[in-house]
Amino acid sequence: MQFPKINLHIHSNYSDGRNSIKQIVKKSLKLGLDFIAISDHYTNSWKAGIIPTLNSIDKISDYLDEISNCQNYLKENNKKLVLYKGIEVDISSSERYIKKFVQIDQFDLVLIEYLQTPESIAFIKNIIRYWKNSITNRDDFPILGLAHFDPFYFLHGNLEILIEFLKNYNIYFEFNSSYPQCYSSRNTQFFEKLREHKIPVAIGCDSHNLLSLNDIEEPLEMIRYYELESNYKILISILKNSL
Repeated sequence: MQFPKINLHIHSNYSDGRNSIKQIVKKSLKLGLDFIAISDHYTNSWKAGIIPTLNSIDKISDYLDEISNCQNYLKENNKKLVLYKGIEVDISSSERYIKKFVQIDQFDLVLIEYLQTPESIAFIKNIIRYWKNSITNRDDFPILGLAHFDPFYFLHGNLEILIEFLKNYNIYFEFNSSYPQCYSSRNTQFFEKLREHKIPVAIGCDSHNLLSLNDIEEPLEMIRYYELESNYKILISILKNSL
């Protein structure tokens, strides 16, 4: 079966990417991609002192406006490419900072970065509950995914906690071409659980330049290897229903 071409993890020059959002969209059209998300960094952890981030209301507003302009261009010109407003939230940031600037109903997709312990699951559950209580229309709540998540952290004793969390909050696992260790065979048990519980899977390349926008073949091959095509179809349905 021919699947849509998806890359839901792309960084622009609003954080540590090399290219503008317009350049990313133009190149994605040439590559024939079907679904993409710009998902720049939001953090006040150690990373904030090393890379540019979405670190103010004004910067986030400009970021969302530029994505909106590109979305309007795609719709007005009947392009098949679908563009999502995303953000990559580093959950090693402080709770206060995560809640400070992220108006959750302004985003189509949120990537959760650095989920590594049962304690971090409890932390992000609290954030998600806060986000849901901050909006009046639950239909405005974005799609949630795990950014370059390594299941190995949870394989020994905490796998059921992880699976329950992903299932209850409808969070997808990202096959990330920049982090192939995350879908290595040491994590086979995790992928069996994803298949059993019908948890969505997606593809994200963690693209920081135009050359990696289409690095989707290896992740797609591994989705097939772990027999997760049905899980990928669930994600595709979620994307289509969010339009």
